Amino acid sequence: MSFPTDDELTPPNAAIDLVADWPEGFRAGFVAVVGRPNAGKSTLTNAMVGAKVAIMSDRPETTRHAVRGVVQREDGQLVLVDTPGLHRPRTLLGERLNDVVHETLADVDVVVVCLPADEKVGPGDRFISAAAFATHSPVVAAVTKSDRVTREELVAKLIEVSQLGDFADIVPCSGTEGTQVDELAGVLLGMMPESPPLYPQSHVSDEPDDVMIAELVREAALEGVRDELPHSLAVTVDEMVEREGANGKKTLAIFVSLIVERESQKAIIIGRGGSRLREVGTKARAGVEELLGRRVYLSLHVKVAKDWQRDPKQLGRLGF
Repeated sequence: MSFPTDDELTPPNAAIDLVADWPEGFRAGFVAVVGRPNAGKSTLTNAMVGAKVAIMSDRPETTRHAVRGVVQREDGQLVLVDTPGLHRPRTLLGERLNDVVHETLADVDVVVVCLPADEKVGPGDRFISAAAFATHSPVVAAVTKSDRVTREELVAKLIEVSQLGDFADIVPCSGTEGTQVDELAGVLLGMMPESPPLYPQSHVSDEPDDVMIAELVREAALEGVRDELPHSLAVTVDEMVEREGANGKKTLAIFVSLIVERESQKAIIIGRGGSRLREVGTKARAGVEELLGRRVYLSLHVKVAKDWQRDPKQLGRLGF
């Protein structure tokens, strides 16, 4: 496996963005964004950062690792750690995703619990809120998807959420509409310790390019598929190599594997005559080119790894 060096991926004459100084009273710290699956965590994280750092899907368990997004403000930085949704695990992968959440909770300054406004508080919400309060860090409730309910329904939801525990604050918001997103960032920043910046001012994430590319491909592949496929799909970047075209311009060739558990799932991904895989490639390539700021050649290959979610060796090879 070979990947381009940082110099190859950095445009020529790009300025090195170092933090030279910062204003008095600058604050910075880490925020864990938690919630049950499909609670709006990734949408809210992207909205607060102002850039796409986490893939989004209406399928549960879309997020599979702790994704860091950096909120840059004149008076501080928030490092948001978007986590997988806490859930009752049915596989070894599910257990390891829950471990990611608990590890993240142990090492942050503030915890944000996402609670969808358009759903009743359930056992999962109570379990996650209790886990957040057990950290003894300040806990803020973000009542997400506020654009989906009436004012009266939102008021009732806020009252319901307040009964879950002693939240430091409760903020209704909508990552989709951008409603109350800045207000939530301000609340969180006020709880951060005084600190120099943790990241250069141009950074919105510390995710490596190959990880982001794999996630963009997985996001494209998740669109419009049957319910069972999201849990069975993994994506890896196998190789990234420079190629020189006939016009003398270089193109970055990226070779990606989409891994499923059964032959029937492979057929879903590929589609009739390869039509669906071409659609996935077209959508993913657009996102990858926007991410890297250059033209790419994207090659997708679908593989079957039987029951990889339950196989410790295969999970290790896939980075879980």
